[in-house]
Amino acid sequence: MADFRAALVLAVLVAGTGCALAAGPTKDGPIKDGPIRAVGIENEYANVIQQIGGRYIAASAIESNPNTDPHSFEASPRVAQQISGAALVVENGVGYDSWADKIIAAAPDPHRVVINVQHLLGLPNATPNPHLWYAPTTMPVVAKAVAAALGRMAPGHAAYFEANVARFDASLKPWYAAIAAFKARYGGTPVAVTEPVGDYMLEAAGADIETPFSLQAAIMNGTDPSPQDVATQNALFNAHKVKVFVYNQQVTDPLTASFLDLARKDHIPVVGVYETMPTPGYDYQSWMLAEVQALQRAVTAGISTQSLLGGK
Repeated sequence: MADFRAALVLAVLVAGTGCALAAGPTKDGPIKDGPIRAVGIENEYANVIQQIGGRYIAASAIESNPNTDPHSFEASPRVAQQISGAALVVENGVGYDSWADKIIAAAPDPHRVVINVQHLLGLPNATPNPHLWYAPTTMPVVAKAVAAALGRMAPGHAAYFEANVARFDASLKPWYAAIAAFKARYGGTPVAVTEPVGDYMLEAAGADIETPFSLQAAIMNGTDPSPQDVATQNALFNAHKVKVFVYNQQVTDPLTASFLDLARKDHIPVVGVYETMPTPGYDYQSWMLAEVQALQRAVTAGISTQSLLGGK
């Protein structure tokens, strides 16, 4: 930890105190000296930032590897420099990316805007499920807050940002329609999960999550679930009490692998979900829609979609 703090201080010094905000805009023209630099700690937030900011910003992501567990992410000096040089940062909150707060505090800038999605939504620190982007109501609020922040940084382009919010909101309608259609026709479908990654979306779609939340939380937090919870989960597969197994693609260990093996053995279709947006090939909207479509294929045709990036 001491080595990391030393590296962080060095990175902040390298970043400099004057690089957090791109030079201001002319009244109606392009922003001077290039686009506003923005960071989404998770790439789904970076994607939405870019959609709202368009040609006037350059948004980058910190966590974007679908083959790693975001809960175990460790920041590097390069990451510290990337965040310290941003004019706008969007973080998830609920303890999911609290490491970013330490970097932000180590590189204070009165002009930097930090949007914490947990606080934006008015959620308490004790919120049990931190995967806020799967809730259908989250990203429209984030998009609006991003537009407001960018509008203050570049007031000459505020109308442009607001228009992008309207387009973004409209682009979510196919996802909302797919959720509503699933709920109307397949509401009450019993499902098993490894973690609460997709729980907000499953709940919106009317699915019944049969896995004990205590087991979900244990896997999410890297602790050992109780033998009783493991036995309950195994019984869901062996007794065919669930129709779908929703599996976190980004966390694999012997226990979750055993659940996956049981689901396959008992011919229960698997739907893979992600904590960061799978790339290439998706934006936030198409990713969310693809997850609901995979859920529907699993229920209606018994088809597994373990990966959205090809393969089963």
